[in-house]
Amino acid sequence: MPRLSLRHAVRAALAAALPLALLGAVTGPAHAAPRAAWPEPVPVVPRIDTTDPVVFITIDDGWFHDPAAAKLLLDRRVPASLFLLPGAYSYDSGYFRDLLAGGPSRVENHTVNHPDLTTLDAAGQTAEFCGARDRHLAQFGDGPRLIRPPYGVYDATTRTAARACGAKALVTWTYDLTTWGQWSPPTPTLKAGDIILLHFNETLEDDLSRALAAAEAAGLRPAPLRDYVPE
Repeated sequence: MPRLSLRHAVRAALAAALPLALLGAVTGPAHAAPRAAWPEPVPVVPRIDTTDPVVFITIDDGWFHDPAAAKLLLDRRVPASLFLLPGAYSYDSGYFRDLLAGGPSRVENHTVNHPDLTTLDAAGQTAEFCGARDRHLAQFGDGPRLIRPPYGVYDATTRTAARACGAKALVTWTYDLTTWGQWSPPTPTLKAGDIILLHFNETLEDDLSRALAAAEAAGLRPAPLRDYVPE
């Protein structure tokens, strides 16, 4: 074949192949999953970046229902984030309904069974988050928007599963001021945006009093955490 004819033939073949190649690049493989099937991971929030003079009180689990601690929360109008386990309120949900009805506290998500989430696959983590969300919604009429991973442990799957169940963030903490047995952690000098972790145990009234005193000493006030976590 003369060189000119050969060149024309190559050009014709490339011209015919190019639209097919571009179509494949646009549409992708027929078996590819839609991008919408993979939600964006939520952020992880150990503290809030703010110049407002605020701190955030969070209380986990919910097994011990101390009337004195509830009275302190209500009397001081503390906007606590209550990261509750469904099993912990199943025998006395009225304790928490009173807190929600009489004060500014909100119920958030702490899973159903308090597992190490990194031992579960995506389906298992989603079941933990969505299951707790649905039980909270049925019990209290308000769906949680924040998730605290048990033990503060999470992985990339946790962040995606959290979004799939309607959460806008995983919340850890800046300081754990919970008293365990005879040991109380030292009280830190708090700064604006710090997130304080407490637990519904026998020492909650004292631990909460200590946290509130530390906030007051630093010129800070408790604020609703959900309001400070962006959508």
